Amino acid sequence: MFAEERLLEILNILNSEGKVKVKELSRKFNVTEDCIRKDLKALENQGSLKRTYGGAVQIRESSNNYDIRARKEINVQSKTIIAGKAFDIIKDRETIFLDLSTTNILLAKILAESPKRATVVTNTLEILNILSFQNNITVVATGGILNKNLLGFTGSATIEFISKYKFDKSFIGSCGVDVFDRSITTFDIDDGITKKAIIEASKKSYLVMENNKFHFDGNYKFATLDDIDCIIIDELPNSETITILEDLNIKLL
Repeated sequence: MFAEERLLEILNILNSEGKVKVKELSRKFNVTEDCIRKDLKALENQGSLKRTYGGAVQIRESSNNYDIRARKEINVQSKTIIAGKAFDIIKDRETIFLDLSTTNILLAKILAESPKRATVVTNTLEILNILSFQNNITVVATGGILNKNLLGFTGSATIEFISKYKFDKSFIGSCGVDVFDRSITTFDIDDGITKKAIIEASKKSYLVMENNKFHFDGNYKFATLDDIDCIIIDELPNSETITILEDLNIKLL
């Protein structure tokens, strides 16, 4: 195998598994570990990966889409799949929290069209509007300081209100999840602090997110994977990610 072919195959493995290890690549290609380290250095110089101790990981992209109006138009089909899965696990008469998430807006629309009875607590303006005329849904608004980019309430007053509750289930949006350092991130600090309070006030917490967010990061870490019970996604991630989540006893839906 030519060196160029080996580099391409290393990238294929990386894209499939999320990371590569020097020892495993050395055995696979029947070359020395020093040879693989040189390969990884060359790929890092090209901007194709990030070397770590004993191997390399994918370069993660930063999520910087702050405005909820713009995010509503992105990945609608995937978000609809996720919202449908979330709806299916909500039991009649449960008290749930829907936080600032475009997927949760779609979930609210499904609830509005169903006979399912529930109490929905939310800090999202559009969710309040969607559910305000539904007799089967009791709607509770958190109040607080309005975040005009997110069109919802965040901050200390919102958190104080949330702390009085014990939700059966909460559905939390995220900008990105890094399974290697277990971080769950968003891009707004007040939003992140509020999300953390929601998780702490919930019997079970569910992340609602598209599969591609396993490759993105926000700039504020509000929780770790140890803090949640389940991730609801549109399609399964790579096998490496699945294995890590299984080891952490986190269910994928």
